[in-house]
Amino acid sequence: MSTKHEQILQYIEELDVGSKISVRQIAKGMDVSEGTAYRAIKEAETRGIVTTIERVGTVRIEQPQKKQIEKLTYAEVVNIVEGTVLGGAAGLHKTLNKFVIGAMKLDAMMRYVDQNALLIVGNREQVHQATLQQGAAVLITGGFDTNADVKKLADELELPVISSAYDTFTVATLINRAIYDRMIKKDILLVEDVLATQKQPIIMSQSDTVGDWHRLVEETRHTRFPVVDEAGCLRGIITSKDLNGVPNETPVGDLMTESPFTVTGRTAVASAAHIMVWEGVELLPVVEGGKLVGVVSRQDVIRALQYNQNQPQLGQTIHDMILGHFHEERRHGEDEKDIRLSGEVTPQMTNQTGAVSSGVLMTLLQEAAARAIRKQHHAEMTVENVTVYFLKPVHLDAPLTLHAHVLDVGRKSGMIDVELFSGADKVGKALLTVGVLER
Repeated sequence: MSTKHEQILQYIEELDVGSKISVRQIAKGMDVSEGTAYRAIKEAETRGIVTTIERVGTVRIEQPQKKQIEKLTYAEVVNIVEGTVLGGAAGLHKTLNKFVIGAMKLDAMMRYVDQNALLIVGNREQVHQATLQQGAAVLITGGFDTNADVKKLADELELPVISSAYDTFTVATLINRAIYDRMIKKDILLVEDVLATQKQPIIMSQSDTVGDWHRLVEETRHTRFPVVDEAGCLRGIITSKDLNGVPNETPVGDLMTESPFTVTGRTAVASAAHIMVWEGVELLPVVEGGKLVGVVSRQDVIRALQYNQNQPQLGQTIHDMILGHFHEERRHGEDEKDIRLSGEVTPQMTNQTGAVSSGVLMTLLQEAAARAIRKQHHAEMTVENVTVYFLKPVHLDAPLTLHAHVLDVGRKSGMIDVELFSGADKVGKALLTVGVLER
């Protein structure tokens, strides 16, 4: 039997795109408390299937596919520019293909306005009307309003007319930044990306016996299975260590590990790797609304991380900006498995005093250690502890080199010594304790 929370989420998912919902409406229609309705709507917002807009309310939107994640809906634009919807609210769920800045004569402007575009313009009501007739939405800058005819046309065509108090440059910058951030998100590998290449997981029910477990092991060569109830909700996980010396007729529901560590499809693969290393688990069930939707193994996570390292990034993160100024080099006489990263401190890497910031140094320390672990042990790692023994300021335009040496590495953990040099001067020394994720 599914919970009220799960029933509300299913109800929201089945609504038509563009439908409005409210806490009070859900609570009354499904006979639940407003608190339960509110929590379910918030989870739906986290999943990306609804969005809340000031003066409009909460609207069912289409969940963006990862390959299309760089595109925005008009509803999201309203929130980005802190706008007000003047008309066409029924079209807020639609996706815009591009945005155009209207800084020319009307005839010239219309040559650039396509269907499902967004025109950013000031208080030019003739342009507002012509844009809607072209099948595009309008974003009015400077906090200006428009006339009643334009609002009526927007409602008829279900094309939003949005007003923002920001100027044209600021609005364009905010939208461009949002698209750019989404391109970075597109590059981040999620658990759902791993599940997309997998078959349905092999599961057991609580009434299945130890004998059934042995048969599954012979058929699949796996020893870990999630245990679900009749509704498909995860109840536990059963592994070989739970079954030592237990008779074959014993139900697995009496032996399983209850409340196992889980992830969702939107969990980053890197976070799943950290859970596996930190908690010492080999298999993570993937759940949505309490229901099992798949499993990821340690091998799945390692393969995904190694694959992702070889893929080009569309959006540049701060991590990329830092490492873009550093390169790996070799020095005669050093251990072949040691790593040396060399580069220069740029203005973006400094703090208010002109010295390299602690955040940049931490990024460089982790990168040098990760490369050293990969080179020596062909494994991935997660940082568990960093001890900095001493650190001298390294200032703008100064050369900086990190020398990483693996002191010890085992199946589950390792220790890496990293020394920092500015020219010939030693300016820092750190010891990193890491969790090792190997096949």
